[in-house]
Amino acid sequence: LAVGETEDPRLSRMTFVVFGDDSVLAQIRKQLEKIVTVVRVDDISSRDYVERDLMLIKVNASGGRRTEIRELVDIFRGRIVDVAADMVMIEISGQERKIEAFIEMMRPFGIIELARSGRIAMVRGMNHQRPEIPPA
Repeated sequence: LAVGETEDPRLSRMTFVVFGDDSVLAQIRKQLEKIVTVVRVDDISSRDYVERDLMLIKVNASGGRRTEIRELVDIFRGRIVDVAADMVMIEISGQERKIEAFIEMMRPFGIIELARSGRIAMVRGMNHQRPEIPPA
C-alpha cells in the first residue's frame, strides 16, 4: 500500500498490490468502491505500466568499506544522501526486484535501518482519465 498526493490537490492516489484470482480481485474492487471517498478504482495489471519502489537504507560503513559501498550504490543507480563516521544512508528507487537485490548486497555490511515506500505505478502513455469529482 502506498498513498500520496496527485496533480489535483483534492485527490490522493492509493496504490494497492494484491495477489489473487479474478474472484478475489473482484471482491477487493467491490469493497473499495463502497468507500464514499473513493472516486475511481483502476486495475492496471493487464496494461503497460511503469512501477517504482523507493527505499532509504542505513548501512554500516566502518572499517574502510565505504569505497565498496559507493561502487555498489553507483551500479544500482542509487545515491548516498547522508554520511556519518560509521554509516551511510542510501536512497534507491526502481522495481521491487532491484530493491530486494540491493538489500541482499548490503546485508554483509550490516543494515542498520531500512524504510520503503511500497510500489507506485502509472499506466504508460496519454490514456489517463481525470476523475469526475462531485462538488462539496
